[in-house]
Amino acid sequence: MNLIELRDIHKIYQLGEVSMPVLRGISLDIAQGDFVALMGASGSGKTTLMNILGCLDRPTSGHYWFEGRDVVELTADERAMLRNQKIGFVFQNFNLLPRTSALDNVLMPLTYAVEHTSDREEKELGEGILQRIGLGDRLDHEPSQLSGGQQQRVAIARALVNQPSLLFADEPTGNLDSQTSLEVLRIFQQLNEEEGVTVILVTHDPNVAKHAKRIIRISDGIIEPEREEVQEMLAEADQPSAHAAADETRRIMGGVVIRLRRMLRTALNSLRRNVLRAALTALGIIIGVAAVIAMMEIGRGSSTAIQKTIASMGANNLLVMPGTASTGGVSFGAGSVMTLTPADGEAIINEAPAIKGVAPIVRARTQVVYAGRNWVPSFIYGTTAAYLDVREWPMAEGEAFTDRDVRNAGKVCVLGQRVVRELFQGESPVGKEVRVQNVSFKVIGVLSSKGANMMGMDQDDILLAPWTTIKYRVTGSSLGNVNQSASSSSTSSASSSSTSGTSQQLDTLSQIYPSVQNSIYPAISAVQSADTPLPVRFANVDQLLTAARYTEEIPTAIRQIKLILRERHRIRADEADDFSIRDMTEMATTLSSTGGMMPKLLLAGALISLIVGGVGIMNIMLVSVTERTREIGLRMAVGARGGNILQQFLVESVLLCFCGGIAGILLGRGVSLLVAALLRWPTELSLDAILAAFAVSVTVGIVFGYYPAWKASRLDPIIALRYE
Repeated sequence: MNLIELRDIHKIYQLGEVSMPVLRGISLDIAQGDFVALMGASGSGKTTLMNILGCLDRPTSGHYWFEGRDVVELTADERAMLRNQKIGFVFQNFNLLPRTSALDNVLMPLTYAVEHTSDREEKELGEGILQRIGLGDRLDHEPSQLSGGQQQRVAIARALVNQPSLLFADEPTGNLDSQTSLEVLRIFQQLNEEEGVTVILVTHDPNVAKHAKRIIRISDGIIEPEREEVQEMLAEADQPSAHAAADETRRIMGGVVIRLRRMLRTALNSLRRNVLRAALTALGIIIGVAAVIAMMEIGRGSSTAIQKTIASMGANNLLVMPGTASTGGVSFGAGSVMTLTPADGEAIINEAPAIKGVAPIVRARTQVVYAGRNWVPSFIYGTTAAYLDVREWPMAEGEAFTDRDVRNAGKVCVLGQRVVRELFQGESPVGKEVRVQNVSFKVIGVLSSKGANMMGMDQDDILLAPWTTIKYRVTGSSLGNVNQSASSSSTSSASSSSTSGTSQQLDTLSQIYPSVQNSIYPAISAVQSADTPLPVRFANVDQLLTAARYTEEIPTAIRQIKLILRERHRIRADEADDFSIRDMTEMATTLSSTGGMMPKLLLAGALISLIVGGVGIMNIMLVSVTERTREIGLRMAVGARGGNILQQFLVESVLLCFCGGIAGILLGRGVSLLVAALLRWPTELSLDAILAAFAVSVTVGIVFGYYPAWKASRLDPIIALRYE
């Protein structure tokens, strides 16, 4: 059976507008198991004929059947598969991969094999072939550590590792001494005689050609008539088993993992040949990823610190104020109607899911005296222990008062830093007593420093005590002595009431407020008061300070508070609220947006570094394609398809970015920790930034590595092998 049949093969090269015919109607038959020497002078066309026979090149016209299959009609990938499965090449210049061991050079064709075997089986196969040709002790040696004859033996072993049925040897002894040449030729004879491998020996040396069983001479692109030394053809070799085709699909599916592992191994070996260049190439990605992570963690830490500062200044706070009284068109100002009670605060905290805390407040303004010094704090608040939670205000010294102190109207207080400085001048105030309106308060704690609030007022100029103590022991009322409008109204009401005479006085239980509180209401007669009794309120407060759980829930919290208070105060749908709610959403939103802009700006700068790193990778990969053109041609010659080359270079690019991404993550985290430790800047671990930076780095490898990989896959194997 003929292994090869050629009919009227022509090959014409187009050099600009000039046509150069190289093969002129070649017709040739080569039987299975033959040993043929293809002879001819330089320029005779023998190498072109070998390239066509080896499926490296295509004829301009004519027909070529290999094992009965029309090769001319095959695609480039189909020809590559045919080379990998059926054809082996032994090149004149060996074409071994530098800085790669003899064993890895031999195993290279198996990387592109359709039928995958395990790594152990491949290694045993490669070692067996090298031992058979006398290189069993040179498995780990690189080409630079081998002699010319040893390198040629490695090239022969590489050609045999896929167990081809056709072996091409292009001037295999051209770079060898006479003794080594004889050894190499004996190997070819042994392969032909013992294993039935069809050998086509391309040479111009008659002494080499005489080792073949058949000599075919080519001159000026034409086959000369064969001479009498042509011997009888050998019997046809065994055909592939019938069940091999049936198992092919299953083996392909089962070899995906093996193929991926080999692809990674090949990429690692390619990068390992020039470690310094690979490291410098990945440096751009390392810096970019590190910059993204470090900047994001610093920016996020700063943003979180800003958010905490905003929250500590009361950005999440909602202030519920009582309503406003008016008479005769004159308004008495906020708080002139006593509509809020501690019970309202308890209802809000129990029924409003968006609220995390509520603190009632009773205000006062008077002197605080200690020893021979006195001070008028900006804020004297009667409240509960929840106030510190609502304001997110930790203690610097001592402890806060408790709910038990509130119930018992305990005479205890905590002071702000400004009050401590003014009254105690360096002494610790804890355990000492101060006087407020001749009421002695024991100082049990000192608040930490907060600084100025959003309005520029010193928040540390404050005294906090139980609201029951401030209301019933210090002021005796809530706003009577601080609201000037209410006071003037009280005076006019009192005088009006005194002129009304005693005849209209009537005993009634509706007068439950102290006289100072009654003075803020429009003057009414006792009869009117008896006819329309006021709702009974056992205790009232000046304000309710609440805190939303999150800034974005402030609108929801406001709606919930309104619903609860309107229901408790029995306000009809057509009536206005008897309270008002103040929030600082607009200011908080402005500050938050300003703080959130910082990480974005830092991220934008860091992403530019990643892009620059990607451009560097594209540049290096393009240079690599140019430098490794012969390697690409060699890989194609042993069976690599265009897709294999594309995948290999793409994997190398992605692998560079992958390793650079890992190193960049470690570097970025290190920079972030150093900044926090040395500069005391706030930083915050950002897992999403780490994942995003890593994903972007791999994406950069794919995007910027694709074009060089595509360019490599488009190379013609013949042109690539001839590249200098």
